[in-house]
Amino acid sequence: MININGELVEDFSFITNENRGYKYGDVLFETLKVVHGKILFWEDHYFRLMASMRIMRMEIPMSFTMEFLESEILKTIEANALLKSTVRVRFNVDRGDGGKYLPTEKKISYNIVTESLKTDFYSNSIIETYTVDLFKDYFIASGLLSTLKTNNKIINVLGSIYAQENTLDNCLLLNTNKSVVETLNGNIFVVSGETIKTPPIEDGCLKGIMRKQIIDVILNSGDYVLEEASISPFELQKADELFMTNVIVGIQPILKYRKKEFATKISEDILKRLNTKLRLS
Repeated sequence: MININGELVEDFSFITNENRGYKYGDVLFETLKVVHGKILFWEDHYFRLMASMRIMRMEIPMSFTMEFLESEILKTIEANALLKSTVRVRFNVDRGDGGKYLPTEKKISYNIVTESLKTDFYSNSIIETYTVDLFKDYFIASGLLSTLKTNNKIINVLGSIYAQENTLDNCLLLNTNKSVVETLNGNIFVVSGETIKTPPIEDGCLKGIMRKQIIDVILNSGDYVLEEASISPFELQKADELFMTNVIVGIQPILKYRKKEFATKISEDILKRLNTKLRLS
C-alpha cells in the first residue's frame, strides 16, 4: 500500500505526466529507516525536510507538523503489515500537477512508499572487495541546492552505471573545484591517524542525516579530531581509512581505492559508538 496525501492506495497509477516531480524534478524526498515502529533520527529528518522546503520555496502546509507526518508514515507501515519489521521509507513532497517552470498553484502533495529491510540496527557490513574510484565524467556544483535531496540525481545514475561497467562497488563524486564531496549514495569520511575529515556542506555534499550522527559521535568520543574541510583526490591514497555513511547502511568501510587498500579499525569503533547511542536514545 502507498500513502497518497493521506489516502492508502495500491499503486502509483494516479500520477499523470503533468506531475511536477516527474516532469521537472520539482520534488524533495527523505529516506528513512524505521525499526519496529520507531523512526530513527526522526527529528533530524523532519527539520531537514522543512528547511529544504523553504529553500525550494514550497509553501509548507499548516498540517505538516512533526506528529502528523510521523503518524502518516507509521500508518503506511502498518497498512503494509511491517510495524514489527525494519523498513526503508521514502517520503516524497512535490507541488502536484500544473504549470511549466512556474507552478500554477502553491499546493503541496506527498506520498509515502515502504520497503522491508533485513537488518534492524547497523551491522559491520564489511565487504572484502568494497572498491571505489573517482567518477570524473560530470561534476557536482558547489552550493546550497546540491545539499538537498531532490529527484535531480542524474550524476548519481550515470555514476552507478559507470561503477557497474567497471566492476566497482561505488564511486566518489567531485565538485566543480575537483574536490571529493560524497559517494554515489552517501557522505564520505577520510581517516588519517586520529583525525577524521569530511567535506563541508559548502562544497556541495548532501546534508546527510547519518553524516550529522557520525559527526556527533566523533565530537563526543574524546578520541578523535573532526575536520570539515575540502578533500583533494590526492589525499585519498595517503589516508588510513575511508568510509561512507547513509541512514540505511550506517557505515560502510571502503577497502580499496585504486591500488591503495584501507584498514577498518576506526570505522568499526565509530559504528559501535553509533549503535550504543541508538540503544540509549
